[in-house]
Amino acid sequence: MPAKKSLVSNKINVSTQQYLDIAEIKDDVVIMKDGTLRAVLLVSSINFALKSEDEQNAVINSYVMFLNNLNFMLEIVIQSRELDIDNYLNYLKDKEKQQINKLLKIQTAEYIEYIKELTAMGKIMNKRFYVVVPYNPLSDKHKGFFALLGESLKPATSIKLKDKSFTRYKEMLNRRLDSVVGGLESMGVSVARLDTQSLIELYYKTYNPETAKNQSLVDLEKLRVEKN
Repeated sequence: MPAKKSLVSNKINVSTQQYLDIAEIKDDVVIMKDGTLRAVLLVSSINFALKSEDEQNAVINSYVMFLNNLNFMLEIVIQSRELDIDNYLNYLKDKEKQQINKLLKIQTAEYIEYIKELTAMGKIMNKRFYVVVPYNPLSDKHKGFFALLGESLKPATSIKLKDKSFTRYKEMLNRRLDSVVGGLESMGVSVARLDTQSLIELYYKTYNPETAKNQSLVDLEKLRVEKN
């Protein structure tokens, strides 16, 4: 019976992996199973309601110009997740231990309890904004029905791009990124490109929200890759 359960579990894992669209993540780029590339930008928000009418009009005009200058599609993703304050609480506890002044030590302890009570009253959500910039070196329009069907049935083994092709495609993607970053910054928002580690963590937490709370990913710099 245990062996049968293990077999069923293995089948479920394989089938789940099969339907993931991501083939590989490297050099700050997401390579999809159909050979297309993605880069992800983390974008800050602005408090539009607090701006004056002239400032609001300036933001709207910048946004309209940004959209009109685009000659490719992009995706805007908003993620709302429960804020994890465990690291912050551990930081405060360490400060409490290091505190020499008795009064400050008491105040730090009270502040820790206040944060705990505040979070116990309701979930504190953290909202993040992402812009996904794609580059498609291969036009899907030229692919027939059976070619598309074959790609959808492929297992999650990556489509390996040759180094020269990947470098050329990445350069084209970077040109698009420069255009998008310039347009976004003209609206007064801050923009940061996600690197390889950040991309892996983003997709890991997206596909495994419950597991990610209890099991963090290892930093890529700490992993040792052994070549056969």
